[in-house]
Amino acid sequence: QVQLVESGGGLVQAGGSLRLSCAASARIFSSDNMGWYRQAPGKQRELVASITSRGNINYADSVKCRFTISRDNAENTVNLQMNSLKPEDTAVYYCTLQRRGFNYWGQGTQVTVSS
Repeated sequence: QVQLVESGGGLVQAGGSLRLSCAASARIFSSDNMGWYRQAPGKQRELVASITSRGNINYADSVKCRFTISRDNAENTVNLQMNSLKPEDTAVYYCTLQRRGFNYWGQGTQVTVSS
């Protein structure tokens, strides 16, 4: 069982930056896939960024060149650096860890971008 706790969300003006962090309660293995999803009000949860066990990174088209995902297996964390934020980035952001076909989710952290 792995618990994930996100932090770093908040209110920021358009054009600003935030850094989200996700801390795992147990060791992150190099074989785990990690990612960030988000869900805006009235919309489905969508993938924002992912990083596989092999280091392959994937971004949603809407965040490419603005967001950067990184992981630190030694610190059991995965981070999301978000720059040039837009009002449409407003959502609850969730960290996820995939291990042996099972997905663990955090409780989410709210990101609000004002125009």
